[in-house]
Amino acid sequence: MNRLHKELLATIIKENNESPFVTKHNTNYEGHSDKSYRLSNAQLRKLAKAWLKKHIDLNFDNFVQLLNSLYENGQSSSEKYIAGFIIEYSPKYRKYIEPKLLNSWLNNLTGWTQVDSLCQSKFDWRDLLSNWRQWKDLLKKLNKSKNINKRRASLVLLIKPVRNSNSKKLTDTAIQNIENVKEEKDISITKATSWLLRAMIKKS
Repeated sequence: MNRLHKELLATIIKENNESPFVTKHNTNYEGHSDKSYRLSNAQLRKLAKAWLKKHIDLNFDNFVQLLNSLYENGQSSSEKYIAGFIIEYSPKYRKYIEPKLLNSWLNNLTGWTQVDSLCQSKFDWRDLLSNWRQWKDLLKKLNKSKNINKRRASLVLLIKPVRNSNSKKLTDTAIQNIENVKEEKDISITKATSWLLRAMIKKS
C-alpha cells in the first residue's frame, strides 16, 4: 500500500467512523465477500472529488501508482469502488491509462458490482478511440478470458462508448463480443449482453 493509498484509506475510515464488516448480502447479491466501510456511492463520489481537489498537482505516475495500489492492495470493496470514481473524475489522465492495466486490475475484482465500478461509464468513446489498437486488443482478450468477470468487462466497457458515438469500430467490436458469449447462461453475462444491445438499439 503506497503513501497516497494510505492517505485515501484514512479518509474513508474517518468518514465511516466504524469498523468494516462483511455481509451475506455482499456475497449473494454483489458477487464478492470483501469487507465494506458502510459508505454509499454518493459518499464515495464526494470523497473522491474532495481528494482530487486536494491533490490537484498529482502527476500521472503517482495517479497510476495510486490506482495500482487500490486495486492490488485494497482489502475492502470501498477502496476498489473509490478507485473507479477517481478514474471517472480524472479525464486529463484517464485517456492516457494503458488498456493493459485494466486487465491487471480486473484480476482483483470479483462480482458484477466490482467489475462495473471499473468498467461502467468510466471510459468514453474518446478514451477508447484515442488508443484504439490497444483497446481493441484488450477487449478481445477480455472477451475470450476464462475469467467470467473479465468477459463481463468486455461488454460493460463498451456500453457508454457505443451509446454516445457512431463509431463503426466500437459497434463492430461490440457485436463480435456479444456473438462470442451469446451461448452463456450466467446472469452476469446475459444482463451485460442485454445492456449493451439496448445501448446499440438506441443509436440505430
